[in-house]
Amino acid sequence: MKVELDKNNCIGCGACTATCPDKWEMDDSGKSHIINGTLREDGWEEKDITIEEAKEHQEAADSCPVSVINVKE
Repeated sequence: MKVELDKNNCIGCGACTATCPDKWEMDDSGKSHIINGTLREDGWEEKDITIEEAKEHQEAADSCPVSVINVKE
């Protein structure tokens, strides 16, 4: 499974970090960051996750007011 973050469209509200602080944090630019994630050239950040981690990341995605977090199989 994979979690992705569209950093270009993140508004930095911090809902994901409040919902899932052990998986998400705010970076120096004031935007969300997947802990141990990898930034792609297109401005998206991604991380391979386990099925067990997917539930927490989905909670973070559901809390995002601009829907910039995706959890995929």
